[in-house]
Amino acid sequence: MNSVDELKLPARLYGLRMGGLALLGALLAGVCAMALGAGAIRIPVLDVLAGVNSGLESTVFFQIRAPRVLLAGVVGATLAVAGASLQGLFRNPLADPGLIGVSSGGALGAVSMIVMAPALAGAGAAYALPLSAIAGSLAVTAFLYAFASRFGHFSIVTILLVGIALNALANVGIGLFQYLSDDAALRTLTFWMMGSFGSAAWTTVLPAVALMAMAAVPLLRQGRELDLLQLGEPEAFHLGVDVRRTKRRVILCSAVTVGAGVAVSGIIAFIGLVVPHLTRLAIGPNHRYLLAGSALLGAALAMLADTVARTLATPAEIPVSLITSALGAPFFLWLISRVRPK
Repeated sequence: MNSVDELKLPARLYGLRMGGLALLGALLAGVCAMALGAGAIRIPVLDVLAGVNSGLESTVFFQIRAPRVLLAGVVGATLAVAGASLQGLFRNPLADPGLIGVSSGGALGAVSMIVMAPALAGAGAAYALPLSAIAGSLAVTAFLYAFASRFGHFSIVTILLVGIALNALANVGIGLFQYLSDDAALRTLTFWMMGSFGSAAWTTVLPAVALMAMAAVPLLRQGRELDLLQLGEPEAFHLGVDVRRTKRRVILCSAVTVGAGVAVSGIIAFIGLVVPHLTRLAIGPNHRYLLAGSALLGAALAMLADTVARTLATPAEIPVSLITSALGAPFFLWLISRVRPK
């Protein structure tokens, strides 16, 4: 390869990556328009934006469907970014907020708030539930990192086994709180644990979206650090990365995004695992583009799954996590078959 070709290659790669991001952005815009219009009441989005619609259509669009689609998009985007960040931090392609117990920890924190403090959950749920879920997610993530660090490396086997144990412990706590619940609360908790955006309202969506956005932005800026961490922590340190600060930032921000998402939507499975891998196939492993692309694709996938969940069996609604699990479980099996445990 001559010098001219060497200069053209980075520019060509940059063009391909930016083109991939543009396609993912177009996909997100298309899915968003479809999600806003589809449902038990079909709403022409352009008519609503132009003001040519009935009062019922306007109410459904702005008060029910818009906050739901926004919540689905933000939760999907932040779960995907958190999954890509954790995979980069642990240098493990199977790291996922659901598989390693982070989502279950957030669910345990939220369930404990719902059951033990019903008055607070009713009056201040917009803030109390996300904060309690964040505390649970943060505790699980910090424990997982500390436990795995004792072995000197984050092997696939160690991460998965510890994640299984943490999921089991969190499920014990969740089961205990479910046992203490009355029949009405039990039904609500059971459906909520399966994942749903059905309770979306502006009063609950906006605080959770603000928390998730504030945590996701620092993660999106960790591309260079995560790229260098793939070389190993000593190598990254000698190349100018503050390894300890990067670890703290990724762990804290991932816990905040996952915890806030779990608080308002329950556990949405496999988005944090599937989306980063699909994005790598589309635009490559560079985290600067991978994190942004994962946010776009994660938002689109969550919106699409939610649209399928609320339209497939109208007027009934299927839990969103059933849709994402139907996609993610076969992908997970395929991924395991391609990854050799260390």
